[in-house]
Amino acid sequence: MPNLRDTTRAPDTAWQDDVRAGVRHVRDLASLPLSPAEREAAQAAASLHKVRAPKSYLDLIDWNDPADPIRAQVIPSPGELEEAEGELGDPIADHEFSPVPRLTHRHADRVLLFPTYQCAVYCRFCFRKESLTSIGRGYTREALEPALAYIADHPEIREVILTGGDPLSLPDKALAEIRARVETIAHVRLLRIHTRVPVALPSRITPGLVAALQGRLMVTVVTHFNHAREITDATEAACRTLRQAGFVLLNQSVLLKGVNDTVEALEELCRELMYRLGIKPYYLHHGDLARGMAHRRTTIEHGQALVEALRARLSGICNPVYVLDLPEGGGKVPLAPCPIEGRDGESWRIRGLDGTVRDYREILGVREERPSKNPAAGS
Repeated sequence: MPNLRDTTRAPDTAWQDDVRAGVRHVRDLASLPLSPAEREAAQAAASLHKVRAPKSYLDLIDWNDPADPIRAQVIPSPGELEEAEGELGDPIADHEFSPVPRLTHRHADRVLLFPTYQCAVYCRFCFRKESLTSIGRGYTREALEPALAYIADHPEIREVILTGGDPLSLPDKALAEIRARVETIAHVRLLRIHTRVPVALPSRITPGLVAALQGRLMVTVVTHFNHAREITDATEAACRTLRQAGFVLLNQSVLLKGVNDTVEALEELCRELMYRLGIKPYYLHHGDLARGMAHRRTTIEHGQALVEALRARLSGICNPVYVLDLPEGGGKVPLAPCPIEGRDGESWRIRGLDGTVRDYREILGVREERPSKNPAAGS
């Protein structure tokens, strides 16, 4: 087994040892400390969705705790074999809004670009897990050309979001090629990268990776921490490297039953993201309707109670927006409970963070009356 602490190895390639030493195939589950019944169930679930996790991420698991929050995210569970009525293979309609391969255009000014359908870690709750398992294709320049041509032909697009799959699982050369190619499209101004790599494979955040992403475009990296146990010295160093490169760091979490569905777990996660890693908690996603994930979804009402409690406990910059990504391409809608209790004209009744409902009256300057249009005057 490679020595992951061997400092004589080139730092830009040490992450590859981490991947090789982890779980990469269903057969690798045999090396984990699972009971025979657990292993049998995990192998059955892994047949529906790929299994992969780097060794450093697996090392965070407390194998004596069946409810370990990291274990729950990456080790296949028998609950995944139970498909509930109404669950979907494509929960947010990626395919419906895909005018060309490897691109989704759901919102006018931004697109999703899929340079790879492979990940450094496969999360059991992933809403794209069926696409990732069935497609399984990596990066080629030729495969992206139709998508890049589409972006070039649509001047309303300002933002290109690299997703997948995990774009940061690609080699530096591929990332540099993608960034340079997107930069040639003059109306694109920002490159956004959605990734689990800083969480599950922090050794991948190298000087070479940073250099590959730096150029004309503003760069935002959206990480995916779900639990404070995922925050380590290694993830702290990786995020510091990204911050010092000038990248904006945001985080989106998924609300997962049995993983982070307590106010204490979310409070610690959000506080450590901001104060230790310098990452703004951006979204807290309600669980999508991915098949086999009913055992990990909470109720919306429970999620609303959690974010209301967080609002009273945390600084505003530590609070994520609780959202539901609607099926059929409806987009992300906020689910936070509304503090407005009632209104009478310019007088409002609003519930404060302390739970007390107070009166608030709008006080406005004199407003000029706008002249009404004379229908007979024409246009």
